[in-house]
Amino acid sequence: MQGTLYIISAPSGAGKTSLVRGLIESTANIGVSVSHTTRSMRPGEADGVNYHFVDEATFELLIERGEFFEHAWVFDRHYGTSRIEVEKRLNAGEDVILEIDWQGARQVRLQMPEAVSIFILPPSWQALNERLSHRGQDDVATIARRMRDAVSEMSHFDEYDYVIVNDDFDVALGELRSLISAERLRLSRVRARHGALLHDLLSHMEDVE
Repeated sequence: MQGTLYIISAPSGAGKTSLVRGLIESTANIGVSVSHTTRSMRPGEADGVNYHFVDEATFELLIERGEFFEHAWVFDRHYGTSRIEVEKRLNAGEDVILEIDWQGARQVRLQMPEAVSIFILPPSWQALNERLSHRGQDDVATIARRMRDAVSEMSHFDEYDYVIVNDDFDVALGELRSLISAERLRLSRVRARHGALLHDLLSHMEDVE
């Protein structure tokens, strides 16, 4: 059975990464596609786990070869999703999450309109500003730019199938898990997953007439 592709987007500081991590830890048969990026590795990150870290020349070569499902220029760095990796996991029946911005989401939907898209919003402007300011990794100018970019990102929320406001983490995680559960119960997916059961249940029609 084919897995389902999920697109999850959010402005920086909305808590997307933590929510996805919580979802993965508590839900079976779903994983995150590891993106390629040209940005530098941060403390605590590992190549092939957080990202595939490559230089600009390598990234451009991958673009030329058509090996990206989507790619975008974000915060002065390239980010891209491997087409081969995603298709392999979907064909194996695994649900796959793409943590990408609205630019990448548009590219993916054009190629795979059946993908399920989810946007994560912060509970308020003030909360977003506090989350970005308290990271301790960026200077004032960088935080200001990230806030401007956040507004740009959030302006595309209405292009998505679902929207979750991450005010209370546990509530937001519960909503995200509920979305995955509901999508797995869609008629088309139940037919694919339980075809033999449905055939058996309905094959006894004459027995009860």
